[in-house]
Amino acid sequence: MLLPILIAAILPFSALAPQAPRYANVRAAAETAKKASPRTSKKIRAARAARAAARHGAAAPAIHFTSPIGSDALASDLGAMLDRAMQGGKWGVVVVSITRGETLFTRNADTQLMPASTMKLFTSAVAFDRFGPGGRFETQVLRVGAIGSDGVLRGDLVLKGAGDPTLAGKATDGSGEPPMESLARQIAAAGIKRVRGSVVGDASAFDDHHIPEGWKRRYLGASYAARVSALSFNENKIRVIVRTDRGQAAITFDPAVTGVPLQNAVRVTANSRGGRIGIRQDTSGKFVVSGWIGSKSGPRDYTVVVENPELFAGGALRAALDAHGIVVDGAVRVGTAPMTAVRIASVQSPSLDLIITQMNGQSNNHYAELLFRDAARSVGTAGSAENGNTLLRRFLLERVNVAPTSVFAADGSGLSTLDRVTPRAMVQLLSYARQTSWGAIFEQSLPVAGQSETLRHRMRGTPAQGNLHAKTGTTNDVASLGGYVTGRAGEQLAFSFIYNGANRWRAKEAMDAMGATLASFSR
Repeated sequence: MLLPILIAAILPFSALAPQAPRYANVRAAAETAKKASPRTSKKIRAARAARAAARHGAAAPAIHFTSPIGSDALASDLGAMLDRAMQGGKWGVVVVSITRGETLFTRNADTQLMPASTMKLFTSAVAFDRFGPGGRFETQVLRVGAIGSDGVLRGDLVLKGAGDPTLAGKATDGSGEPPMESLARQIAAAGIKRVRGSVVGDASAFDDHHIPEGWKRRYLGASYAARVSALSFNENKIRVIVRTDRGQAAITFDPAVTGVPLQNAVRVTANSRGGRIGIRQDTSGKFVVSGWIGSKSGPRDYTVVVENPELFAGGALRAALDAHGIVVDGAVRVGTAPMTAVRIASVQSPSLDLIITQMNGQSNNHYAELLFRDAARSVGTAGSAENGNTLLRRFLLERVNVAPTSVFAADGSGLSTLDRVTPRAMVQLLSYARQTSWGAIFEQSLPVAGQSETLRHRMRGTPAQGNLHAKTGTTNDVASLGGYVTGRAGEQLAFSFIYNGANRWRAKEAMDAMGATLASFSR
C-alpha cells in the first residue's frame, strides 16, 4: 500500500510548524481581510477583520511588565496579568525563589497540562542523569562471515544503530569527515574489497514504533515529526531532486543513497518551465516519484520525511562504499546482526552537552525522541517511549521528589497530545537541576530572551533580555515557557508558565510580560 507523503521546499522549522496568523491590531486584521478577498463588501470585510482580531487578542489592551518590590506586589502583578489573559484557555503557573527556597506565586500548580516542547526539559535532565555531559552514542558496522585473502566478504555488512541523533550526511564531530565516509574508509582498511551479501540496517536497539502515540496525523509529513529509529540518518529526511537530463527526468538524492528502490514515473513536457511532482513511499521504503517537469525547468528540490529510516541509512552507507570502490552484490535490507558478527568500524556522536544544547536551542524533536529512548535503554530495557516514561517517573520520584502521577510522557519531545506535566513538577525539576554537576550546562543549553534561538525576538528591550534562560513550547493548542531568571537584586528564580487553549498569542504576550516582571522583581 502506498503512503502519501507531504512534500515541501526546504523551509525553516517555523514555516513548517502548525501556526495561526497573528494580528497586532484591528487595522492589520482589516488589511489582511481586504487582501484575501478584494471583491467582498466593506461591511463584510470589516466584520471578518473584527472577528479575526478578537480571536487573536488584538482588541484587548496590551499586557506590560511591572517592577514589583516585595513578594506580595509580585504575586499581585502576576495574578493581574493572568486574569487579563484568561479568556478561552487554562493556565498553570509556578514561580519559586531558588535563592531562598520560597514559593512566590502559583496558579493551578498541580493541574496536568500539555507541555509542548517544554517536555524537552525533562528529557534533557534524564539524559544528563544517565549519561553525563560527556556521554556519546556509537554507530557500528559489523561483518557476518569471513574475509577471504582476495578481499571478498562472503556475508553481510550490518550497520547497527545505537540511537545517535546526529548521524548525518556531514561531519558532526569536528573531524571534517562525514560519518558514512569514515565508516567506508574503516571498512576498506579492514581489507574488504567486495561484499557478496547485503548491507543490513539494524535498528533493534529501539522498539519498532516509528511514530509515537499522540502525534497528529497531519504532522507526519513535516520535518519536525520525522520517524523514530535507533538507526536514524540525516534526521530521517532526504532531499529528492528532479531535473531534466538529455530529454529524460533524472532523480537524485541528497545525501546520496544507493540500493534504495526507486520508481521514476516523471515525464518531461517540451517547451515548458513548469512542473508538478508527487512523491510517495510504500511500506518497503520504495520511492515512487511521478508527475511532470518542463524541459526548460530548473531542478526541482523537495524535502521528504523517510518512512523506513533503516533502509535509508543502509543506502547511505552503500553509497559511501561505492565511492571507495567497494562493490556490494546484494540489496540494502533491514535486519538484525547475529551474536557472532564482528565489529570492523564505528563512529561516535558529539558529546551529550553539545547534543542537548542543539536540541533545546532549536527545539529539535528528533534529537529529543532518540535521547528519550537512549535513556530507557541505558538501564537494560528496550528503547521505547513507554520505558522512557517509566524511567523518567522513577528519576523524578527518587531524585527530584516529584510524584509519578505529576508527569506522563508519551514521547520525549512534547509533540504528543497525550503528554502531561504539572507546573509544580517542572519547577521542581528546574530547582533540582541547579544542584547537580550538569546544572550549569543544562541552563546554558536554553535559549536566552532577546538574544538566541526561539527567544531571540521575545522580551527585547526589557530587563529579561540577556537574563532569562528558558525552553519554549508551541503547538496549535499550547504555549509554554520554563526556565530561570535573575531578579533585579540578584535573586535566582525558577518558573513554569503553561497555557492550554486557542489564544496562544495572547498567552505568549502574558508570558513575556511575566518573564520581564520577574527580572524586574526586588525585595
